[in-house]
Amino acid sequence: MDRKLVSSWCNLHSSVPSSYVQPPERRPGNAVLATDKTNPVIDLEGLDRADIIRNIIKSSEEYGFFQIINHGVPKELVDNTLSIFKEFHAMPLDEKVKESSKDPNGRCKLYTSTGGKGEDVAKYWKDSFEHPCPPSGKFMEYWPEKPVGYRHTLSIVLGICREIYTRTENTRTQNLGLISEGLGLNPNYFYGELSENPVVISHHYPPCPEPSLTLGASRHKDPNILTLLYQEAEITALQVFKDGAWIPVEPIPNAFVVNMGFMLQIISNGRLIGAEHRVITNSSTGRHTIAYFINPTKDALIEPVKSLLSATSPPIYPSMTFGQLLENFVNKGPAFEAELQI
Repeated sequence: MDRKLVSSWCNLHSSVPSSYVQPPERRPGNAVLATDKTNPVIDLEGLDRADIIRNIIKSSEEYGFFQIINHGVPKELVDNTLSIFKEFHAMPLDEKVKESSKDPNGRCKLYTSTGGKGEDVAKYWKDSFEHPCPPSGKFMEYWPEKPVGYRHTLSIVLGICREIYTRTENTRTQNLGLISEGLGLNPNYFYGELSENPVVISHHYPPCPEPSLTLGASRHKDPNILTLLYQEAEITALQVFKDGAWIPVEPIPNAFVVNMGFMLQIISNGRLIGAEHRVITNSSTGRHTIAYFINPTKDALIEPVKSLLSATSPPIYPSMTFGQLLENFVNKGPAFEAELQI
């Protein structure tokens, strides 16, 4: 593990090791940037419910992502959570390994690049810590006990994040319900098995000596339904691909980025698009993010909603389980989308 974690050796190198150098067509130094495009931002308190729904659907159709502000998660709590993850990644290697290896089934894990599954032509400049966080609290016994306060702080912030998707008492911030309504579906359509296996991932992107040659994450769409991402302030690294160019997603203080996943693209029969995105690195400072992935059970059936289909709008994706979707995502990479279409 000591040789694998980027953070354990990156400060010893003045250049990027060859295994991390991306092919020329993927290198961020050769990319076209769309600096004239603005990122969709949705104020969950500043608009009425109908306008919020219209903005969410429009952003999901055109970009596959948006940022939300006034979402109800206190800034102090999010900052504390980010600090906890920073402390975790800064701990000595043996402590990190110990605290991330308690789950006998390996679902709580510390890894680098993609974690060894479906390794690409080049590795990615990041370390990640991942574990399940279901509403039942089932896996909390395997969460780290260090840094002090990890379990307590994370359980609070994840509970609030879960409410952003599922709360019913405040329909203005019930994202999944608003998307359902915008598609003409039952507000509870995405609840239950379609969203009951959330996972949290803390990414650490150390400083990189040659950021024009490598990536923190390659161009991809998340395979799940939605991802809620908190970015560290003042470090722009996330980029979304649209109209042949990359749009920098500049962090907004205390905002969350909402990424539509490919699963939602299937369910909406292509009306909503999964956000194609990637992460670049920088040479001056490390970057941390917190990603909350809304996942279904592996046996959940993923298919276009029948009420959205017609003679003039037939299904463009086949039915499959989420487990099959994940297998395609891991084994085929970006090519899996085209192969899945009918």
